[in-house]
Amino acid sequence: MFDILTPMKKPKVLTYSRVSTLNKDQNPAVQVHELRRYCSARGWEVAHEIVDHGFSGGTDNRPGLKKLLTLVRERQVDVVVVVKMDRLFRSLKHLVTTLEEWQALGVQFVATKDSIDYTTPSGRLFAQILGSLAEFEKGLLIERTKMGLEHARATGKILGRPRRRDDEAILAL
Repeated sequence: MFDILTPMKKPKVLTYSRVSTLNKDQNPAVQVHELRRYCSARGWEVAHEIVDHGFSGGTDNRPGLKKLLTLVRERQVDVVVVVKMDRLFRSLKHLVTTLEEWQALGVQFVATKDSIDYTTPSGRLFAQILGSLAEFEKGLLIERTKMGLEHARATGKILGRPRRRDDEAILAL
């Protein structure tokens, strides 16, 4: 297994960034800059830089994620670095199964802002706790959204996309 603490071998590093929308408020350049700065401070050269721009984290149908997984499974990288775990993983199950697979392949994982080092037992525990909390928060958000929609319907609010045709104008003709 590759040891990120051994200075003799330069690791092949892959960085991954993702933002959900294509609007100007969300720019993956912020993450890319942070990842480059982190890797430079560790003395690592980035071999692969992958960005998914405009893709939800709730799906695994992301071209960058597919490329990342291919590179990891082909052992073309030693370390995967992200800013935060939620940029990469869609659920606790996805986090745990992916990191277990990577560990078996000898690929390390680092989440810079979450201070995650999956090479230690305490790092694995911390990653799983954070993943559980993120999944819990997502569940609460879904629950609150459903309650809000139910309340809106109960108060007579018409939900959904507005009609494109004007039935009254059609009947008048």
